[in-house]
Amino acid sequence: MIHHFITGVAGFIGSHLAERLIAEGHRVSGVDDFSLGRIENIAAVHGHGRFFFVRGDVSDTAQVTRILQDATEWGAKPDVVWHMAANSDIAAGVADATVDFRKTLQTTFATLQASKTAGVRRFALASTSAVYGERHDVMTEDSGPLLPISNYGAAKLASEALVSAAAETFLERIWIFRFPNVIGSRMTHGALYDFRNRLRQGSESLSVLGDGTQTKPYLHVSELVDAIRWIASNAEDRRNVYNIGPEGPGTKVSLLAEKIIARISPGTAIVYSGGDRGWVGDVPRFTYSTRKLAALGWGPKLTSDEAVLRAIEEIAGDVG
Repeated sequence: MIHHFITGVAGFIGSHLAERLIAEGHRVSGVDDFSLGRIENIAAVHGHGRFFFVRGDVSDTAQVTRILQDATEWGAKPDVVWHMAANSDIAAGVADATVDFRKTLQTTFATLQASKTAGVRRFALASTSAVYGERHDVMTEDSGPLLPISNYGAAKLASEALVSAAAETFLERIWIFRFPNVIGSRMTHGALYDFRNRLRQGSESLSVLGDGTQTKPYLHVSELVDAIRWIASNAEDRRNVYNIGPEGPGTKVSLLAEKIIARISPGTAIVYSGGDRGWVGDVPRFTYSTRKLAALGWGPKLTSDEAVLRAIEEIAGDVG
């Protein structure tokens, strides 16, 4: 039985990961400050004998150190830390740069320091395709230089650097996962989430940033969890960096809007703001290579469009 410690455990991805690990028979401890996470997200595992939860702020080194000590006393030293806690709203980080600094970079620094104190030797980081910036070539794990155009991407790239440096001093293995747009139940941000909330207000039209041609790869959260578990079980280098995403070019924003309107509020008009991107720091389209992950033996079952349709069905009935 492996002991997994998850930061952001009550968040969108962290809660799904916790459920998967418990189902696999492992011991899971975790922390969340509920800035984005919700107690309802961990309802399925809360109270389980192999699950331990502490509410806390992992941007505070002393606090996360104490929490890791509590987790160790509960169920032995964690074998691996999954650092999922971060700001996940690019636009929020553009409006206030301190959000990405504190919620993303500082949480990574603090969690690494606490992991060193606790003697943890393996560390997994949730990163993002935003570290690549705006490129016109196929983005592979070896692409460079990496020049992000958002504070979100910059803080994630700096986090990758901190984790890589820690692999030279006290970590024996690290995994860095570069996520695409992840969607599904419990999501807390993003175009689908925003569209659903606006449509529930009963407006006569749906305002959509950009011209609708922005094209992004979308991956369902269940397949993302499949992928990161596969990578952590099969990638055995000291430093392991993987793009994760669906095959194909991705899904246009216009399709997202059309499909969620058809599901929630048929007949609602779409009003595009114009321009080739939605906000400052938005990368309107990119080509994302997942060949390295395919060579490791994993590939998604859903296309980007299929993931979008599945997520719409799930979030249409969500109350939050």
